[in-house]
Amino acid sequence: MAMTLTNDARVIAPEVTLTTLSEDVSSRVLMKRAPLWWWCGFGISLALLMVLIIQMAVLFIVGIGVWGVEIPVAWGFAIAEYVWWIALASGGTIVSALFFLTRSPWRSATNRIAESMLLSAAPCAGLMPIMHLGRPGFFYWLFPYSSVMGVWPQMRSPLLWDFVCLLCYILMSIMYYYAGILPDLATVRDLATTRSKKIFYGILALGWRGSVAEWRNQRIVYAIMSAIMAPMVVSVHSVVGLDYAGGLTPGWHDTQFPPYFFFGAIVSGTAVIIMLTILVRWGYSLQNVLTEYHFNAMAKVMLVGSLMLAYAYVWEAFGPLYGSDVAARTEFFHRAFGFTAPVFWSEKILTVVVPQLLWLPAVRRNQLLLVLISAGVVVGMWQERFVFTTSSLEHNYIPSYWGHFFPTLWDWAALAGTIGLFLTMFFLFLRFAPIISLAEVREVIEERRAG
Repeated sequence: MAMTLTNDARVIAPEVTLTTLSEDVSSRVLMKRAPLWWWCGFGISLALLMVLIIQMAVLFIVGIGVWGVEIPVAWGFAIAEYVWWIALASGGTIVSALFFLTRSPWRSATNRIAESMLLSAAPCAGLMPIMHLGRPGFFYWLFPYSSVMGVWPQMRSPLLWDFVCLLCYILMSIMYYYAGILPDLATVRDLATTRSKKIFYGILALGWRGSVAEWRNQRIVYAIMSAIMAPMVVSVHSVVGLDYAGGLTPGWHDTQFPPYFFFGAIVSGTAVIIMLTILVRWGYSLQNVLTEYHFNAMAKVMLVGSLMLAYAYVWEAFGPLYGSDVAARTEFFHRAFGFTAPVFWSEKILTVVVPQLLWLPAVRRNQLLLVLISAGVVVGMWQERFVFTTSSLEHNYIPSYWGHFFPTLWDWAALAGTIGLFLTMFFLFLRFAPIISLAEVREVIEERRAG
């Protein structure tokens, strides 16, 4: 059936009803055995997670010397990937919270995927700074608490702001996710056929009965939390940008880093959501719920994010070339034409040039091309984080202090392991929680029926 642009059939197929929606989505959660593809994906994820556990054991026993970080490049993969994971998590918040406030109809079927991605990516980001500490056992020193010696963390340090913002962001994200999924947990509880599942989902549903008062309170709370989460994601990624901008290192000391990081969060987060949505659509046969219109809309969001990122790239070059700071100009030329040049230009092609194909409607509706473009964007954003983290430290103010960063096996193990942690958590969300927001898709169906 051709998708029209004048009614809600474009958002959800007309054959989807309230009954079939609940049964189709809940049956995936209540099935006795997960499908083979889920076990294959979960098995690979667990294998990568074991790589992370082994890497962390070696790191904590031997020290961060097993990584390639040394003077002058004291920040390597861990900090670059910290920013990368935060960007992916922030992209989930943008799709879920920001587009809830704009009342975008396509968001109703994709917000749970975005929120699950957010909660899976945030722990990966939180692990990176802890692993990067020389003495990770004392990570709690970042907490603003009064010690016996009366020593407090430096309140003017962006690192403290980063810790507070990330902690608040994770806690708010958990509450935001739970506030949205509460009615759906009650639906799964009512459709469960075994006593154990009824008890399990009954406890999670907190006695939800679907009364008018419960629905009114839930919608008010969810709307307020969306209004809080939307600006919070901007502030969180801006503070991450201040970790760099607050330093005097050439290439970092730049006022554009907060918006620059936010633009990257839009494009990379949306790219991961597109790939996960295609996985869910294929694996659970939800072609009637996740339609071409959803991919068309998300591809447009990714395209806009790519254009915003291109604007930031222009200013990344304009500042050093137009300004009078010789060190900043030298560092930029090193980044663009020196040791990191292949990665530098590769990231620009993958994050800006290739996504321009999304101007074509046929490309936006082709799932294979979307997966390839999205994967390229995610890889390109990782390259971007890696380049501006290490290249600035490689070429500081003193030429005799210059050097290069060479990652070791354990650097790559940390990257592969956190990907395993991310996928493990997402597959668990996929197995034990409704991956489609039943309550919000029902509203779309009711609006279509009323219209």
